[in-house]
Amino acid sequence: MMTMVEKNSILIRYYRSGESISTISRELQISRKTVRKYISENQRQMNTEKLSSALEDGLSFKPEYNISTRPKRRLTTEIQEEIKICLAKNQQKRNQGMRKQLMKNKDIHEHLLSLGFQIGYSSVCQYIQAEESRGKECFIKQEYFPRQSCEFDWGEVKLIMNGRLQSFNLAVFTSCYSNFRFGKLFYRQDTLAFGQSHIDFFEYTQGVFKEMVYDNMRVAVSKFTGRNEKEPTVALLELSGYYKFDFRFCNVRKGNEKGHVERSVEYIRRKAFCTKDDFSSIEQANQHLLQICNKLNNSSQKLRENKTANELFLDEKSNFFAVSQAYKCFKEEHAKVDKYSTLAFLGNRYSVPDYLVGKLLTIRFFAEKLDVYLHSEKVCKHSRSYGAHTWTLDINHYLTTFTRKPGALKGSVVFGQSSEYMKSVYNLYFTKNSKDFVELLQYCKTNSEEFETVKTAIEKLQVISPTDINKDKILAVIAKEKEPVKESTTEKDEIETFAQASLSVLSEFINLT
Repeated sequence: MMTMVEKNSILIRYYRSGESISTISRELQISRKTVRKYISENQRQMNTEKLSSALEDGLSFKPEYNISTRPKRRLTTEIQEEIKICLAKNQQKRNQGMRKQLMKNKDIHEHLLSLGFQIGYSSVCQYIQAEESRGKECFIKQEYFPRQSCEFDWGEVKLIMNGRLQSFNLAVFTSCYSNFRFGKLFYRQDTLAFGQSHIDFFEYTQGVFKEMVYDNMRVAVSKFTGRNEKEPTVALLELSGYYKFDFRFCNVRKGNEKGHVERSVEYIRRKAFCTKDDFSSIEQANQHLLQICNKLNNSSQKLRENKTANELFLDEKSNFFAVSQAYKCFKEEHAKVDKYSTLAFLGNRYSVPDYLVGKLLTIRFFAEKLDVYLHSEKVCKHSRSYGAHTWTLDINHYLTTFTRKPGALKGSVVFGQSSEYMKSVYNLYFTKNSKDFVELLQYCKTNSEEFETVKTAIEKLQVISPTDINKDKILAVIAKEKEPVKESTTEKDEIETFAQASLSVLSEFINLT
């Protein structure tokens, strides 16, 4: 049966390594007909003009038939970890002088059976022998080439956000050849954040490395199928299939096998947040983080002949694999609009236009935002909230209701979430006439105007008549600003010349009479 790993391998070999269909068929032991089928299918998907809509629906590169799962081996990772715990207890007893109370191999085997594991005694003995005879590890220095490999890892960062200490997850990418670094903060270390971090990184570099390197993180490894074999997650396979990069995993508990990014996580975290750790939003923190990454990439590296990461990265960037559109990593949920014209999603509420009360809507949620759809039509969007029981409201969603109920504006939660300037305008000029203020907001919404337009108009009126500012005058100033400026001409047109000549003749006639 064809697997997603094999299918991705076909596409990567064909697009990135330039291998022919015959070579791929021979080396992977897959028929040429099957290889040609998946290459043609991928070209048809990638060259279509409807690629954007295909991404909206969740583009998948899964084979069209079911695949069988490989049976697990007896010596699973869980059994190995339990044996290591027993061996660690034995070592502790040796240190305490309790050698006569050590667990023998037979005792460890019986302990495993009592826990429900199915494994033979000889397998336990062989593994224990290998563990106890293990010597000191030898490390092999690697040489890397441009565009070859890039490493990815997570790190934890604690920041003060709006006066409250919070934990964030730092996604870090590091090129093995140039030490080019990129980092971004997320609220969670989940599949959506994993996918979005790759999308943002590939968009930032304007291309894709040939190989990505990961440790055994849950968002990348679905399960262990043997002592050294891992099954990738669907999210990683779909990213790999779309961006045409290969991937490999480190051995268990061998973070040194991706030493570039292990060091980069600590390095970027310290350089970015050791002196500044107080921010008003995660967007502000990410802007600061990107500035620090750019600064580090422009710093000379002593071990690389004092060349900067940006200079070395130019050698890699020249032949990157690029895609026409960024991938979209999202999940879908359905929710019904309540009487407050909000949708409940993961314990938080988000507003939608008030004409949708009682409707069933589709929520496409990303790592950083939400898109809301009625059938296939997008009706609104919000930044995603990771708080508890929060209300994210947009005042433009309630203008129709406020037109009928203007008195509800002042004490509403949605007005309380509006900008400080909007609230100050209301308090200064419209406290006794909420209806006019709602009509002003409706004008801005209908004409796609920002409230800054109102602010500019009020500033001009304060010079002319500071004690008499109302809706009609504000709209008049805005309309006046939109009037096209007439171009002045030095030559008089024919009508004006004829009119002046007629007036001159008439004047002479009057003087004669």
